[in-house]
Amino acid sequence: MRKLSLPLAMLATTALTAPAFADDHLKIVDEPLELTIHMHWPRAQGYGVGGDASQIYPVEEAAREMTGVHLVDQTFGKNTKDSAEAMNLLIASGDMPDIVGGHLIKQPVNEFGPQGAFIPLNDLVEEHAPNIKAFWDSHPGLKEAISAYDGNYYYIPYLPDGKYGRAYFIRQDWLDKLGLEQPNTVDELYEVLVAFRDQDPNGNGMKDEVPAFFRNWEEVVRLVTLWDGRSSGSDTYHDFLVNDEGKVVHPYAQDSYRDGLAMVAKWYEEGLIDPEVFTRGSSAREYLLSEDLGGFTHDWFASTSGYNAALADKVEGFNFIPFLPPESPSGVRLEEHRRIPIKPDGWAISHQNENPVETIKYFDFWFTEEGRLLSNFGIEGVTYDMVDGEPIYKDEVLNKGEPVNAQMWAVGSQIQRGYWQDYRYEWQWTAEAARKGIELYDQHDILTDQFLGVAFTKEEQEVYDKYWPSLRTYMLERQQAWVLGTGDITAEWDDYVATLNKMGYEDVIEVLNSAYARQYG
Repeated sequence: MRKLSLPLAMLATTALTAPAFADDHLKIVDEPLELTIHMHWPRAQGYGVGGDASQIYPVEEAAREMTGVHLVDQTFGKNTKDSAEAMNLLIASGDMPDIVGGHLIKQPVNEFGPQGAFIPLNDLVEEHAPNIKAFWDSHPGLKEAISAYDGNYYYIPYLPDGKYGRAYFIRQDWLDKLGLEQPNTVDELYEVLVAFRDQDPNGNGMKDEVPAFFRNWEEVVRLVTLWDGRSSGSDTYHDFLVNDEGKVVHPYAQDSYRDGLAMVAKWYEEGLIDPEVFTRGSSAREYLLSEDLGGFTHDWFASTSGYNAALADKVEGFNFIPFLPPESPSGVRLEEHRRIPIKPDGWAISHQNENPVETIKYFDFWFTEEGRLLSNFGIEGVTYDMVDGEPIYKDEVLNKGEPVNAQMWAVGSQIQRGYWQDYRYEWQWTAEAARKGIELYDQHDILTDQFLGVAFTKEEQEVYDKYWPSLRTYMLERQQAWVLGTGDITAEWDDYVATLNKMGYEDVIEVLNSAYARQYG
């Protein structure tokens, strides 16, 4: 059985103590209480295995035994994977289940909560949910981040754990073959990519290498950070950010973005970036690595590092490892992507719920030690064992050949309820190369604060909805054209900014900053 070995800084955020209680200390009700639930998220449209309510999650069965509360599926929109569409159907029906949960509920809950569709949770948590209250007290600012414009909050969110998500990866075996060092600056990275393009590191006598590739085309845009630009202010692509003056702006309207994207376009024109980056899609990593063609990317620590083992027998000497973000010309080393501490997913209590106290106690259960273990690791003795006080996945889980997170979804763990994730769940199936990379990143101050969103008033939302969709479309259209070389960002920049302002950019920024000042003080 493997023993966990996390850096001390990570253990400090995830360690759980083991209180000694009677077996029934988690009971909320003496007699079974049924609560209906809408649970819609991309991987399951319904509260049950694979979205099938007739197949009760093992985790749900365990929670029923511990608490006496039984969740019964009443999910709307089972014929669509669009959670926003499902939520609209639910709101329009006027027939609300007791609990409304799942994907992207923050915006509709904060819009309709102040109108009476959902119950404010402030006082309920204060009086009946000591574990959630303790979480808010130990994580200042997060409660404000989910609050609606009236100052109340209406949902308990899914709370990710851990700091690092994506990293820069490079073919160390190619570097070794060509006698090159890992690039420390953006200029050194340029020289390495040129060498990958020209010096046949895969040794097949063909100029077929793809120096830089990305599964998500948005990661091409993230390269602007290598020249002090920004591509997003959160873990969501194309998001707003808070600048050094404490004002909300959009990165695609900043001069640093202009300068960075001009360099990205230059790299693309020179064949350093995958020519099919906008069309190849999510298969890019699997194909280009397995065919010994790809040299450099920016992708998730855990899944990307897994290719060293997966391709060991196919690509001789294959060694794809994380390395520190190259320094920009001004000397800044930045990893823009990080795990956001709070998600717009979770669950809320509808106005038709006749048992709000019992429901908030049930929500609180998932923040107890037992509830947190259940929501992260599944069933003790079935999917994991406690070893020296640590939850350790069974070998049959780790070695099944199926992603651990998918196995957890099947039993009802790691689904988009309101719960606090435990990073120890992921660390166990993170390859050694990624662990070393995470520890390397942890030695440097390379992360940046995130924009956690705002809650609009009705009037602010109307302004945002009027202008932002078309602004975003225009920004992305010009962005792709500039990267592909069908325009010149430097020559066209002044006209671009003028067009943004004509389309309402300044109005959008004004309501964002008004909401930001109100929400965060």
